[in-house]
Amino acid sequence: MRKQDRKIEISSTQLMLKARALKALRWPLRLTRAGMLAENITRAFWPFWSWGFVIWAVLAFRLMAHLSVELAYVLALIGVAGLAASLYYGLRRFRWPRMEEAADRIDRSLKGRPLTALWDMQAIGAQDGASTAIWRAHVARMAEQASRAETVEPDLKISDRDPYGLRYMAVTALAMALLFGSVTRSSLSEILTPGAGEVVAGGPVFEGWIEPPRYTGLPGIYLNDATGLEALPIPEGSKVTLRLYGDVEDITVSETLSGAPLKGEDQPADLDFTIAQSGELRITGNGTDRVWQVNMIADAPPTIALDGPVERSPNGEMKLGFQASDDYGVVGGTATLRLDFAAVDRRYGLALPPEPRPEIVLDIPLPFSGGTKNFNDILIEDLSQHPWAGLPVELTLNVTDAHEQNANAAPENIILPGRRFFDPLAAAVVEQRRDLLWNRENVTRVAQVLRAVSYLPEDIFDNQKAYLMLRSAIRRLEFRKGDALSDDLRDEVSDMLWKVALMIEDGNLSDAQARLRRAQERLSEAIQNGATDDEIAALTEDLRRAMQEYLEQLAREAEQNPDQTQAQNGEAREITSDQLQQMLDRIQELTKEGRMAEAQQLLDQLRQMMENMQTARRQEGEGQGQGQQSMRDLADTMRQQQDLSDEAFRQMQEDFNGQRQQGQPGQQPSQPGQNGQGNDPQQGNNNPTQRNLAERQDALRNLLERQRGNLPATNSEEGQAAREALRRAEREMGEAGDALRQDDLPQALDRQADALEALREGLENLGQELARNQDGNMGRQGDQAGSPDPDSNRDPLGRQAGTTGRIGSERNLLNGDDPVMRSRELMDEIRRRSGDKSRPKIELDYLERLLDRF
Repeated sequence: MRKQDRKIEISSTQLMLKARALKALRWPLRLTRAGMLAENITRAFWPFWSWGFVIWAVLAFRLMAHLSVELAYVLALIGVAGLAASLYYGLRRFRWPRMEEAADRIDRSLKGRPLTALWDMQAIGAQDGASTAIWRAHVARMAEQASRAETVEPDLKISDRDPYGLRYMAVTALAMALLFGSVTRSSLSEILTPGAGEVVAGGPVFEGWIEPPRYTGLPGIYLNDATGLEALPIPEGSKVTLRLYGDVEDITVSETLSGAPLKGEDQPADLDFTIAQSGELRITGNGTDRVWQVNMIADAPPTIALDGPVERSPNGEMKLGFQASDDYGVVGGTATLRLDFAAVDRRYGLALPPEPRPEIVLDIPLPFSGGTKNFNDILIEDLSQHPWAGLPVELTLNVTDAHEQNANAAPENIILPGRRFFDPLAAAVVEQRRDLLWNRENVTRVAQVLRAVSYLPEDIFDNQKAYLMLRSAIRRLEFRKGDALSDDLRDEVSDMLWKVALMIEDGNLSDAQARLRRAQERLSEAIQNGATDDEIAALTEDLRRAMQEYLEQLAREAEQNPDQTQAQNGEAREITSDQLQQMLDRIQELTKEGRMAEAQQLLDQLRQMMENMQTARRQEGEGQGQGQQSMRDLADTMRQQQDLSDEAFRQMQEDFNGQRQQGQPGQQPSQPGQNGQGNDPQQGNNNPTQRNLAERQDALRNLLERQRGNLPATNSEEGQAAREALRRAEREMGEAGDALRQDDLPQALDRQADALEALREGLENLGQELARNQDGNMGRQGDQAGSPDPDSNRDPLGRQAGTTGRIGSERNLLNGDDPVMRSRELMDEIRRRSGDKSRPKIELDYLERLLDRF
């Protein structure tokens, strides 16, 4: 009796779990069954709907209207038969899915087939309590897994049944029919019934369009919809297109727009004409009477005019400003230059009649962006090498619009801009080149003049290459002067003369002092010859650059020869860079005001000042000179140490990048000491780059040791502090060298940073000691030396040199920037980079050490 009760208990428990699982599976079963229904419909009826789509496309495009009635009937029967066959095919293969099939599909998608387990019964061991407990746990686990089942997605792929993709062709045909076909006129009865379309239309059918020219950017007009308008505003040149349907003989088209109306017997079914005047268009026949009044908008001609005077840039380019406009936009234009023969000064080389030359025709530029209806622009062209450069010419501007209408501006008489040569010799060479191109019969005179101006070349030629090229050009002219000068030889010699003039004018001087003298001479010539403001500004800028290069050269010479001092009239002459800038600005200002004499006088003063300027030197005693030399040596050592530290940091980054590229994914870069080399200093380093860095570090340490021994003897507190700082720097350099030999770049960078800090401290203490000794020496000199010169510690540029071991000036050279704000910006940048975790780990560690230090 107890065995029977146990079976009943197991069955009731299993039924309860099954009911609970089925309740949870209610919606997944329904949706899975719906998906199976979609699968069956798709697989069974895809030929039916594909065939239907093809028939609909044929009807929408009215393809059967172009066939005979008999053939249209045959195709219609084929279409109907195909639909019936595909429908029968689908009905035979369609099967309604059952709920058990949906449950089986869900069960197959789950691990362990839980739904099948819920329907199973315990076959053996039902009398055993332990076996029964295990069965209950199994059923409960399967019921829980079945309750979490989800809907199985349907498989709508039918590529195995349609390997050629016929269904996609049918869908494409349907889409094209919906986009471009006529849905309302796809009736099969209309196509197969003769005359049905004409009866429905109720008379002749016509269509008409007016298409404005493309350059107008205006939309076209569909005449069938253009009703209720008094007059149509149409641009000139618009094209009218008419299509007549039905019996053309019953339709009459009359128009007064083209200027040549058609006669009734010549009227075709398709009409095309261009609107040339205002008028009307009328279509009549069989109760149809449509009239359109057209008001033609004439295309206005373009306009162009100069926008200010023609200018010349400092390098000789012609700058021609103009303004052009058109109602629909300019498409092109030209600037034509003709020689104004009547205005030419017919003397010297221009006394002969000129050889025929074509006009200069330049295309005007059009805007790259924006419209061309109304715009301003500048035509820039370098005509310096043209024979007409510097001669009077007649300028004519021409412009064209899209309607091929041309318009010319009023001619302007101008001097053709070209490069100006302020060197007299260069100007003479250019003038003879012009005479040679003016008429080749000037060849004898040109050769004689060039030979005369090049007499005594050592006095007038600074560029030997220019002189040799000029002599070569003269020999070519004299060799052929008896015969007619060919075009090729004339052009070759003219190119040579142009290059000679450029070399003479611009110079090819390598010495800064020679370039400064050349710039001063050119500016002086420009002031005397009445150059323009732009040319004066360009030459002043050239002089400013040459002067800056000269001052930098003086500073370099002073640094290379620190013990060499020069004096003039018992005191050093100096001038600051700010004073030079003020003098140059004053010269340019005077030339703009037309005060050329004063500008020339100030320029002469500047030239005299630059010629008398010598490098300022501090008056040093023997001991003071030794201390300054030690300062310079230590500063040079500190620069070398900084360069070495930078190279070590770059090597650390390159090593990390190489390990990251060559190592396996996820492999961390090896740390110092992990490669079997870093723990034993005697083992050495196989990296040649780091071995070289270690050797250079040891050499710097030895150099610093010698420099410390050469310091002047002193018992002052500053001197002792300087020596102690240098000893600490030597010790840090030695440890940095050991770290480099051990392949420990981060440790080496830390030691190098400590060495640099110690060097800075030593230089600062040594500078304070030298400054104290200098003040004491000045006090002891008494009346012999007078009061200390506050400018005696300036460099050749007039800047106050550092007295605390710094290189350069102690002034803030950041143009007013706050040094505190600058240091804060640097610290913010270091913090930002340290927070970027995508950077190499070695770099992040280095940035963290910088943050800890500062």
